Amino acid sequence: MGAPNGTLVTEFILIGLSEHPRVQVVFFCFFLTAYLVSILGNGLIIILIVADPQLHTPMYFFLCVLSSIDLIISNNTVPEVLANCFLYMPTISFYRCLVQMYVGMILFSTETILLAIMAYDRYAAICQPLHYMQIMSWTFCINLVASTVALSFLITFITVLLQPTDFCGHYIINHFACEIQSFLKLACFDKHTSKVFVHVSSQFLLIPPFGFIVVTYGRIGFAVMRIRSAQGRKKAFSTCSSHLTVVSIFYGALMVMYVKPQQKFLSEEEKIVSVMYGALTPMLNPLIYSLRNRDVKAAFWKVIGGKISK
Repeated sequence: MGAPNGTLVTEFILIGLSEHPRVQVVFFCFFLTAYLVSILGNGLIIILIVADPQLHTPMYFFLCVLSSIDLIISNNTVPEVLANCFLYMPTISFYRCLVQMYVGMILFSTETILLAIMAYDRYAAICQPLHYMQIMSWTFCINLVASTVALSFLITFITVLLQPTDFCGHYIINHFACEIQSFLKLACFDKHTSKVFVHVSSQFLLIPPFGFIVVTYGRIGFAVMRIRSAQGRKKAFSTCSSHLTVVSIFYGALMVMYVKPQQKFLSEEEKIVSVMYGALTPMLNPLIYSLRNRDVKAAFWKVIGGKISK
């Protein structure tokens, strides 16, 4: 937080789109739409899964956890982005920046592993349906989620311990919100260890889960092709396609940001890519899972019908 010349960094300036005022209106409308859809959609999915006993299965338990994560992700950054959208050089306090950054790290780390767990759940349901409930027992499911959250907290805690403290008076973040890579670019000392750990931990959290998902869906694909019933194949593909859509967008955007070699400065394209996993994915998750899922739609109309009948 301090600097060798005695300058204390107590707040940061977020550039965002300050240099492109004509685009600010478009981005404001996008962020507002994404935020509203994310809050309403994910909130509705959580309510439906909790309220409908027929959705009390491992698959929807993981979906409920995913929606809860997306709900927190949206509230972590998007409201502040909306408030700052039309301000020239908006500021954020040093400690608010840290909270925003590390909460985001915990949530995104958890989601990367959770999507892999959801792929394994689909594998167990399609490839071993007779033993599904024995494999995906409630104790096993809860332990998986608890272990994922614990691992995310551990990685984030180590990142906090390695956080640089000297910024030499640098206080301009070239981003919409506080993000670890942009934050580390401001440090002038003791940032090499932090950057190496962030890069290694990012590869650990992205490449193995993504590889696991690819292999798992490859095995699911072979199993589905052996299903004789055309209706059965269609139902299996429908169940998996929604998860694959989420995975493609989420992992694709994160890999562009964290797996490739880092540049000295964050480009405008990278800022746009960060929007995909920070705002677009939380918005798309409820749309994809609700519009392509018969059980969720049936639960929705059951709740609506029950309220109308009353």
